[in-house]
Amino acid sequence: MSDDPTQVREFFGARAARWDSRFPDDGPAYAAAVKELGLRPGDAVLDAGCGTGRALPPLREAVGRTGTVIGADLTPEMLAEAARAGRDAAGTLLLTDVARLPLRDGCLEAVFGAGLVSHLADPERDLRELARVVRPGGRLALFHPIGRAALAARHGRRITPDDLRAEPRLRPLLARSGWDLVAYTDEDDRYLALAVRRTG
Repeated sequence: MSDDPTQVREFFGARAARWDSRFPDDGPAYAAAVKELGLRPGDAVLDAGCGTGRALPPLREAVGRTGTVIGADLTPEMLAEAARAGRDAAGTLLLTDVARLPLRDGCLEAVFGAGLVSHLADPERDLRELARVVRPGGRLALFHPIGRAALAARHGRRITPDDLRAEPRLRPLLARSGWDLVAYTDEDDRYLALAVRRTG
């Protein structure tokens, strides 16, 4: 699929109403990935490309009532499904492109991004924008409920060396964008890359 924002919006917009029913068992995987972010009560966190908001409830649970949870997505239909599912109670839904966030520098402790990297129009620029809104030492989780090989097989493809989510490609991409990759898991039942916002 294209990483052009208009085509991404059209792709997900056409699938929004059926999205959660296609992947009904992903909740525990989202909750486990959120725990890896090490959030504390009162923290501010962004779910970048939040879709139907499946990460919002565990993010809210992690930061508590005093924390801030923002779910940003460029597809109105996905945000509508998040609201229909009641997940807007867990966080503020924001219709925006994560490449141009209406947030001030360093205002967040963390960013969670499920299935995000492969849909970024300009991955280096867009990951730099996520770094801009995270305080130095803050964290980024790039997540998918299944690993690269399992996802490729689901779509009748094989993984290729040019996949941005592969560790040899992702590590330097993150480094150029202001992040240090600190943990990387790519197994059949989980993909999770954790990075820390550089202080310099």
